[in-house]
Amino acid sequence: MAKNSFQFKQFTVYQDRCAMKVGTDGTLLGAWANAPVAAARILDIGTGTGLVALMMAQRFPEAQVTGIDIDEEATQQAQENVVGSPFSDRIMINREDATKIDDKAGYDAIVCNPPYFIDSLTCPQDQRTLARHAVSLTYESLMHAASKLLKPDGILSLVIPADNQDNVESAAAFEGLFLTRICLIKTTPNKLPKRHLVEFRKHPVEQVNFEEQVLESCPGQRSDWYHNLTKDFYIK
Repeated sequence: MAKNSFQFKQFTVYQDRCAMKVGTDGTLLGAWANAPVAAARILDIGTGTGLVALMMAQRFPEAQVTGIDIDEEATQQAQENVVGSPFSDRIMINREDATKIDDKAGYDAIVCNPPYFIDSLTCPQDQRTLARHAVSLTYESLMHAASKLLKPDGILSLVIPADNQDNVESAAAFEGLFLTRICLIKTTPNKLPKRHLVEFRKHPVEQVNFEEQVLESCPGQRSDWYHNLTKDFYIK
């Protein structure tokens, strides 16, 4: 059973009211995602506990971060987590649907840990279903919203299951978004990649920045790459 809170170096994430708890996917995304300018406007779609929004605020101390979620309980808990953090003056949490946002100012960076069970059976709890299944936010609708909300030089960063890569790239291409960076994540050296960190922009690049990384060099031991990526967040 997941514990009710997770302590990071600069903030605490309470999660007893959220369907999706603090996990490796969100932590990877928050530590890996980029922003094109220091004083960025950043949007975290499906913010849940607010973890990724908090991580982006810590990494980009001049940024203004907005986290949105359609779940009321998650939105309230994310707001409480933000208020208790050192970044409360730079993070706004709203209960909002990404597909219905009309923000003409645009965002420099959008981050999202999207629903990932596309074809599987939905679970009986409505809150957990919304968080885990692409019933309310498909890749197509996510890419459409991102294309509309990103500034011309903006960056969209996602963490996705490895076997969803083709679907995500197809949805992005339809909306005029181009893959510019990808990191394949293995749990251990001998396993196949389980997750992909992917970055899209509105302009193509000559060569996609590609890397493959491992979370654990041996069971229970973070790899040098994962340690360096998350050392400003994890206490141990």
